[in-house]
Amino acid sequence: MNMERSPKLMLLVQAAMIAALYVVFTFLANAMGIASQVIQVRFSEALTILPYFTPAAIPGLFIGCLLANILTGCAIPDIVFGSLATLIGAVFTYKLRKNKWLAPVPPILSNVIVVPFVLLYAYGVRPLWFSFITIAIGEVISCGLLGMLLLFTLNKYRSVLFPAEF
Repeated sequence: MNMERSPKLMLLVQAAMIAALYVVFTFLANAMGIASQVIQVRFSEALTILPYFTPAAIPGLFIGCLLANILTGCAIPDIVFGSLATLIGAVFTYKLRKNKWLAPVPPILSNVIVVPFVLLYAYGVRPLWFSFITIAIGEVISCGLLGMLLLFTLNKYRSVLFPAEF
């Protein structure tokens, strides 16, 4: 089957690859001990810029985050609300795709708004105001810095990696 003739198959394959990469990168950050510290740096969060390139990234990021949170033993509120924060960030990144500089903003904001409350209610991390600061720092590093590096790198190969127009 020719992928160019089957955009639905292309989207499914892209979503599955993005989900798999998200899980692998989360495990890598966990193995390095930087995914669940005071300042959380998940390499997988750099992938949150992918809705700039393809709508397949929306379900891919959500499923990848959901699986990563389950497989790394997160608390139920983290699994649910952390994954929803990623979904919200992905949807708004896709909606703002006309401007590449806005790509990391939705996932940064959604995680900064949601994750501190998850840390408080699921894990008892206090004080709340400090979690807002540390999550913001981690998200700016993950989404803003690493994500934008990824965006500029992938943009060079955009027509090869993301050939279909949607």
